Amino acid sequence: MSKCILLTGGSGLVGSKLTKLLLDKGYSVSHLSRKHGNDPKVKTYIWDVSKWQIDERCIEGVDTIVHLAGASVAGGRWTNKRKKEIIESRTKSIGLIYQLLKRKSHQVSTVISASATGYYGDRGDELLTEDSAPGSNFLANCCLQWEHAVDIGESLSLRVLKLRTGVVLDAKGGALSKLAAPVKFGLGSPLGNGKQWIPWIHEQDVINLYLYGIENNDLSGVYNMAAPNPVTNKQLTRAVAKEMHRPLWLPKVPAFALELLLGEMSTIILGSQKVSAQKIEEVGFKFKYPTLTWALKDIFNR
Repeated sequence: MSKCILLTGGSGLVGSKLTKLLLDKGYSVSHLSRKHGNDPKVKTYIWDVSKWQIDERCIEGVDTIVHLAGASVAGGRWTNKRKKEIIESRTKSIGLIYQLLKRKSHQVSTVISASATGYYGDRGDELLTEDSAPGSNFLANCCLQWEHAVDIGESLSLRVLKLRTGVVLDAKGGALSKLAAPVKFGLGSPLGNGKQWIPWIHEQDVINLYLYGIENNDLSGVYNMAAPNPVTNKQLTRAVAKEMHRPLWLPKVPAFALELLLGEMSTIILGSQKVSAQKIEEVGFKFKYPTLTWALKDIFNR
């Protein structure tokens, strides 16, 4: 069993919870970060991807690297500069690690990387498997470059696992808090036509799946990280309103209004991805929250 894990993006929403889970399981965990962390149980090594700088000691004793680093796709309007930052924060960062592995003796055997269901673009009602072709919009291009950069690890004789993450439902942040805020005040409504599919997944299943990837050495290639029961935007909004005991009376927010407000970034909200979880289930992963009802009951009743 792997015992020493290095995380990039370890202080983020997923990274911080995965760090806690790994520590609870008895793993040694260290982070690659731009600044020192506060947890005495986690050693932080400093890197600056933009300057191509990395503390070379970060890989000492490490056998698994989990790559979660990447600028938020919803962190600002998609200017050309912002798009470049979103892509390079994912591709140059893993490239910097691979350059280090090439020049320094190490025992790293595995790289597990985040990707995203944005890989598929806007696909309507098509059921999307890991073999489906990539989309053609910016998010799809970003994921394609991201995965290609991670795949270079195969030429270094590493086990490479990529997890295409959907919309993570979390109690304290992310997409759900943004959706729930207007619902809480009775101002919620579906976005666009409401028919777009949302490849959601509960936060606990996300970190459980990363652990599953760490502990199963025969797992490699790409897997979708989305619950086995996708829902539409309208179904998600209604389910959140029901769980919060709030009415939904406003009309749908029209697509053109979202496009005016967000520009190209509106594809995050208006894009449709009906993602299959069959492949990861077939290799033995069991979702703790396979249905939206169970997931929301857990999140809103803590």
